[in-house]
Amino acid sequence: MSRVCELTGKKAMVGNNVSHAMNKTKRKFNANLIKKRFYIPEEDKWVTLKVSTSALKTINKVGISAAIKEAKSKGFLK
Repeated sequence: MSRVCELTGKKAMVGNNVSHAMNKTKRKFNANLIKKRFYIPEEDKWVTLKVSTSALKTINKVGISAAIKEAKSKGFLK
């Protein structure tokens, strides 16, 4: 399963580990993802989503229904 947020589309970035001697080796910066169950009262059902912690803050602010609607309009969620 890929490490991609289902609501925001955030995924891993590529960068470098840089040593004190300025040697550079490739590394990955993974998104901070959490698997979480949400209750959608309009559909009267529970859904499990893999979301980033920043998406969790957005859900707390605007609500799960609005967050899912926005993700569908942007094409991140089917």
